[in-house]
Amino acid sequence: MTTATLVRQTRPKPTGHIPDRSIYERRESEVRSYARAMPRQFSRAEDVWMYDNQGGRYLDFLSGCSTLNYGHNHPVLKKALVDYISADGITHGLDLHTDAKAEFLETFESLILKPRGLDYRAMFTGPTGTNAVEAAIKLARKVTGRELVIAFTNAFHGMTLGALACTGNAAKRSGAGVPLSHVSHEPYDGYYGADVDTAALLEQRLSDPSSGLDEPAAILVETVQGEGGLNAASPEWLRAIAGITRRHGALLIVDDIQAGCGRTGKFFSFEGMGFTPDIVTMAKSLSGMGLPFALTLFSPELDQWSPGEHNGTFRGNNHAFVTATAALRHFWRNDAFEKDIRRKGDLLSRRLSAMAAEFGLSTRGRGMMRGIDIGSGKVADTITLACFAAGLVIETSGAHDEIVKVLAPLTIDEAIFSAGLDILEESIRTVMTGSYSVAAE
Repeated sequence: MTTATLVRQTRPKPTGHIPDRSIYERRESEVRSYARAMPRQFSRAEDVWMYDNQGGRYLDFLSGCSTLNYGHNHPVLKKALVDYISADGITHGLDLHTDAKAEFLETFESLILKPRGLDYRAMFTGPTGTNAVEAAIKLARKVTGRELVIAFTNAFHGMTLGALACTGNAAKRSGAGVPLSHVSHEPYDGYYGADVDTAALLEQRLSDPSSGLDEPAAILVETVQGEGGLNAASPEWLRAIAGITRRHGALLIVDDIQAGCGRTGKFFSFEGMGFTPDIVTMAKSLSGMGLPFALTLFSPELDQWSPGEHNGTFRGNNHAFVTATAALRHFWRNDAFEKDIRRKGDLLSRRLSAMAAEFGLSTRGRGMMRGIDIGSGKVADTITLACFAAGLVIETSGAHDEIVKVLAPLTIDEAIFSAGLDILEESIRTVMTGSYSVAAE
């Protein structure tokens, strides 16, 4: 293969013109956000590529905000779904027994739970991650008889009121319109710097009857804070939090909605860290194909729900069961996929560290969930605009949107991955040296 051929196969081909957006401006709410940063009309997607309706091709380093860990329209998953639809499989989401649900549960049990020594009941809560979090905190309050949930600075857990109360971001919280109560936001690992043990501070507060902090129903934590800036908690800190939870009669909830399904290297982000959560919330890439599917897992003794006590119309997407089962069987039947993720995560770490070192910056995250702390939201936004102009879809995160965040599909070819990282490196360099200007489109 010639160098020119390799470049054609690995580099994007962005479109230079914005399409007609009048229907969106006329009818869609102003709340839309992604379309503002990526003003194209996308028509199809395959593997790591998205195509607009003008023939442009874009390399996806966003993966539907980690809903597409296995890439767009993976052929194994797509075939399973097409076959199911063609056979007139059950489509609605009520909590009936179906072939699709049974196959998912059996596969999840045999390939995920049993090999990891986990014994969880599965609750199908609704279509998105915030539904899983709502169910988790509601169950914790029911089981313990307590009200307070301890969450952490920079946390993001969803946009419905209970999950939003556990979210730290002021801009998100401001949309609630009512007080967001019964949650205490304590400092996450490293919040005050490397020399301050925030787990010890939490233990001190909970052990002091005059601290004003009530005994909690649950402690809710992300092992890597996806929207909060790719802050990665150390195993030692997470074990300390787990110990605090046990000593104070609370339940430990791990929000694995973005960090799970292989994003940090293993199926669950807490694997190998020396603790087992009482409750785990999952969504995003659980379906494997971007289909809405959320799940709350919990220890059997916590299954104290009365039938229908927490319900909803969409309590299990049968189409998502089909693609999730296909994804588990294809990617998680052995440890080969984990090893592949680990290799790509090491590549990403090396490349980002080199980019950061050039400008005295730092990196964040773990596995294939990493980014660069640019230090300025305005500059980081300009970098992502430069990336998009070059055909790379990428976003920011963090309290001030200062982190340029890489969420490439876990299945990405390494040559294409390197080509995308080249675009990111070029964009950072041109913006940081002042040689990039944002053209008015």
